[in-house]
Amino acid sequence: MPVKIRLQRHGKKGKPFYWVVAADARAKRDGRYLEKLGTYNPNSNPATVDIQIDHAVSWLEKGAQPTDTARTLLSYKGVMLKHHLNGGVRKGALTQEEADKKLAAWLEEKDAKIQAKKDGLTQADADTKAKRLADEKAVSDKRLADAAALEAEAEAAEAAATAAAAEEAAAETTDEVVEEAPATEEEAPVTEEAAPATEEEAPAPQAEADEASEAKEG
Repeated sequence: MPVKIRLQRHGKKGKPFYWVVAADARAKRDGRYLEKLGTYNPNSNPATVDIQIDHAVSWLEKGAQPTDTARTLLSYKGVMLKHHLNGGVRKGALTQEEADKKLAAWLEEKDAKIQAKKDGLTQADADTKAKRLADEKAVSDKRLADAAALEAEAEAAEAAATAAAAEEAAAETTDEVVEEAPATEEEAPVTEEAAPATEEEAPAPQAEADEASEAKEG
């Protein structure tokens, strides 16, 4: 029975999640399988791959053929390297201890690279967040500055309006004083008109004198 190591799709629409399985090559892609060897989640960054290395190597040694994608995942986790080292051990090219050391060194280096990538992504996220916060603060500061400028302009306009109103009131007061001043001059002639009345009455004593003189002569 030919066996394939391949991916079996799970997860939601738009967010696939895969199982790495050993299955009969004649079975449907998402049908029955012989053994689940691990998982692959492409939605994380970096992608998360979890493989049971010894079980996968065992199936490879039994003649199972991985698909291209499955082979990439197996290589990513060191399965293909261990399979190759086990072949060297069987041929006597190296001891099992040497093979284990080489595999451990490779896995350690691989983990360091993965961790460096994660750290880089974390730093990039932190830088992006800091930049976003700085941009938001700049926008907020600009809004506050614009609001302060508008308030200052409003206060200046209000002060100018108040000053203009005060000047207008002062001008109106001055005009009223100027308009009322001639009224005193117009009243003055009243005394002059009244004065002749006194002069007209003044001859009365003289008329009485004349009448008295005429009486004496008579």
